[in-house]
Amino acid sequence: MGQVLKKCPVPIVGLMLGLAATGNLVQSYGEVYRNIFGLVSAILLILMIAKMIKYPKGVAEAIDNPVVGSVFPTFSMAIMILSTYVKPYAPQFAFVVWIIGLAIHVILILWFTKKFVLNFKVKQVFPSWFIVYVGIVVASVTGPAYGMSTVGKLSFWFGFITYIILLPIVTYRVLKVKEMPEPTLPTLAIFAAPASLLLAGYMNSFQTKTMAIVWVLMVLSIFMYVVVIIKMFNLLKLKFYPSYSGFTFPLIISGIAMKLTNGFLNKSGQGIGFLQYLIKFQEVVGVIIVLYVLLRYVQFLLPEKAVVSDSAKISK
Repeated sequence: MGQVLKKCPVPIVGLMLGLAATGNLVQSYGEVYRNIFGLVSAILLILMIAKMIKYPKGVAEAIDNPVVGSVFPTFSMAIMILSTYVKPYAPQFAFVVWIIGLAIHVILILWFTKKFVLNFKVKQVFPSWFIVYVGIVVASVTGPAYGMSTVGKLSFWFGFITYIILLPIVTYRVLKVKEMPEPTLPTLAIFAAPASLLLAGYMNSFQTKTMAIVWVLMVLSIFMYVVVIIKMFNLLKLKFYPSYSGFTFPLIISGIAMKLTNGFLNKSGQGIGFLQYLIKFQEVVGVIIVLYVLLRYVQFLLPEKAVVSDSAKISK
């Protein structure tokens, strides 16, 4: 177990977030499915906390990397989502956990801004920068469960404004500057996340909705999703990197956003027929990709443990 803990890469927090979100995506098919994904996510949370306790220097060195540092806030995003799993059984404890997740995310925003934004270098910009700033919109998705819609609204507007600022910068870096090292290429899938997360947050935190915002975010969400799905054909040909975790949450939150939007449009008498088919597609693809990335991580973490064990036996 010690070897697994030591080898466990910090970017696994992205998979932890993807699993927690997947539980919510499949909840309509039964609580048991939601709980299974939530349990696996919780196990990864415990694993990462244990790693931070046992190898604090290693984790600190890892997040000094602009890619890993910008992916790390998925840790606090996952905490906020996982708190909702606990809420039916221990509401007060769940609320405290949610507050902790939100506080950690705010701290990470301040830390990242000081370290990387104030010392701006365009080649240190990656799609994972969306996670840092737009990621706080998870508070918009989960906040209403705790009666924190006001915090959810503030988080939404912060994420919305920073998305508008970041989108041209990140797009310019990816399309014009290029020169992204191969291990960072899976982060391209993150392009599918911000608009969808904003859409989901808007659906949950705003009782009165402006249709222009709904339509803009929905069209942008679908467009980004299609672009990423097309790109995935090449990205999945890459050898395994810990950044594979970037494949998970973007595809899942796209499905959640469409589910919430479809429900809203149907209730308001503005339903769009094709959305139900798009949602089914997003559910199937999202779950398959999450399970695939989970399997690749298991394969990545376990073999060396076996080798170490065999070596230990031989040495004896």
